[in-house]
Amino acid sequence: MLILKIKLKIMKKVLAAVVTMAMTMSLLTACGSTAASTDEAAETTEATEATEASADETAEAETPVEEAADEAEVAEAVQSEALADGVLTVGTNAEFPPFEYVDDNGEADGFDMALCKAIGEKLGVEVKIENMEFASLVSSIGSKIDIAAAGMTVTDERKESVDFSNPYYEAVQYVIVSADSDIATADDLKDKTIGVQLGTTGDFIAEEYTSNVAQYNKAVDAVNDLVNGKVDVVIIDKNPALVFETKFEGKVKAIEGAQFGFETEEYAIALPKGDTALADAVNGAVDELKADGTFDELVKTYIEAE
Repeated sequence: MLILKIKLKIMKKVLAAVVTMAMTMSLLTACGSTAASTDEAAETTEATEATEASADETAEAETPVEEAADEAEVAEAVQSEALADGVLTVGTNAEFPPFEYVDDNGEADGFDMALCKAIGEKLGVEVKIENMEFASLVSSIGSKIDIAAAGMTVTDERKESVDFSNPYYEAVQYVIVSADSDIATADDLKDKTIGVQLGTTGDFIAEEYTSNVAQYNKAVDAVNDLVNGKVDVVIIDKNPALVFETKFEGKVKAIEGAQFGFETEEYAIALPKGDTALADAVNGAVDELKADGTFDELVKTYIEAE
């Protein structure tokens, strides 16, 4: 596991440093002693070589670490308080399929949840999931939760409060309208009543077109109100938009964001501000998941299967 590999590498370097110090002290002592010191120095050298060889064998046999790993990053990766108790608490809002949703057993599931569990396995920690309102996620990081994974877009505003992992998915906003609607361009959104999930990118975009923004804690509630004629439009990310189009088949349609001039955005895991150790650990784990094919399998299972 990643954390164990890191610790062993550090132990190896510490051991080598201790042996080197012992050898140096022995040689200094030899300068003021008799010829017998020559034999002692030789014995010290042999002991040093044997100890270093043992350390090498242990590190290689038990947990090989990539030579390219930066020593400073390795040292930092075991210092994150978020991982100290062996539990990584992940906050999410399970109202955003296929990235997060509540399964038939009442448990939070989806791509993000599966990804975080896989990260936990790589880091050798237990993953605990806390389902909460999306708008509360950022403010809860560092107190109620360690990280947040909820199809969260990287924005400058959020960066003021949290750090982000390396982006792991590219998305774009879609527009959901009633099946018989003639809304098709950005101009058509002006002065319309737009339904959004509170605190999402769609929420921010809607404010650019109208003051009539209806905010919901659950995206599905916004779509229900669209079907019932209480809002004219719902702005939400592509993947959940397509899920809702299928769920409400014949009643709504999802329109590509490109028609409205929406730009692509990137999802990332939100992290405590300044916790570079945790960021390095999470990014390292995701890199390993991509390298061993796990990440692609999760995409096929949760996203491409929709």
